[in-house]
Amino acid sequence: MVIKKVAALQIGSDPQGTQKTLDNILEYEQQILDSNCQLLVMPEALLGGYPKGADFGARIGYRTPLGRKEYLAYWQQAIELDGPEVDKLCKLAQRTQTTIVIGVIERDGTTLYCTSLYISEQGELVGKHRKLMPTASERLVWGLGDGSTLSVVDTTVGRIGGAICWENYMPLLRASMYAKGVQVWCASTVDDREIWQASMRHIAYEGRMFLVSACQHQLSPSEQGLSTEWPDEQVLIRGGSVIISPMGEVLAGPIYDQDTLICAEINLEEIVEARYDLDTVGHYARNDIFQLHVDESQRKPIHIS
Repeated sequence: MVIKKVAALQIGSDPQGTQKTLDNILEYEQQILDSNCQLLVMPEALLGGYPKGADFGARIGYRTPLGRKEYLAYWQQAIELDGPEVDKLCKLAQRTQTTIVIGVIERDGTTLYCTSLYISEQGELVGKHRKLMPTASERLVWGLGDGSTLSVVDTTVGRIGGAICWENYMPLLRASMYAKGVQVWCASTVDDREIWQASMRHIAYEGRMFLVSACQHQLSPSEQGLSTEWPDEQVLIRGGSVIISPMGEVLAGPIYDQDTLICAEINLEEIVEARYDLDTVGHYARNDIFQLHVDESQRKPIHIS
């Protein structure tokens, strides 16, 4: 048996900003140590924030001056990969001897990306994944990632990779990651709906792998002192973090309406057992009929030689 322990941290971005959110994460250090987890997954856009209900002054044909100010404020809360926030997360991973996967808003020049960072237990940034397809009005404020950041990382809990929020609904993306031998799928999200739970069970069962999904938990706008296009008294994001087995069984969660750390033990040998009758990129594939070509090159808009 190859027993490992994985966890999901369910908290939300703090309305006071990125530094306060980071402080809140660091307050969980002792709980992380006590859990003895070797992999910790955190939600989408945790550092930098998920501006649910914001429209950034976007109208068909024009953008408002106030919306531009809102974008500036959002840009200022984003992080850079060589900044102090990532350094503190790396030190947290090293102190707790835990691989960390965390959703951030990455600032690259004046463009923002919704990004997952992969930090090793040695405290090194070993991978990143930029969201390929922001959903709906997310595209107003986030750029599109390219194939160069389809990261899969070898860790003490096995080979990890995954997708951000509704990227999980992209079948070709999933297939490309399955082909890389992912054993633990990391799904950072802000989707707190019931249908998300069905999707997570399906993906774990389809890929015959363990799955850890971490969702933000945020109180209502009135409780957070926020002004947004969302009912003032309704919880903004209610959580729903969950851990699932390769056979689609729920191992921990889903937990709603609270900040929490959920954990589960996993046995990597169960992946082999599960793929006995379904290996979608192996014996259950029809390579003579279906082929997928993935471009993992970095797509820079300008090449100067």
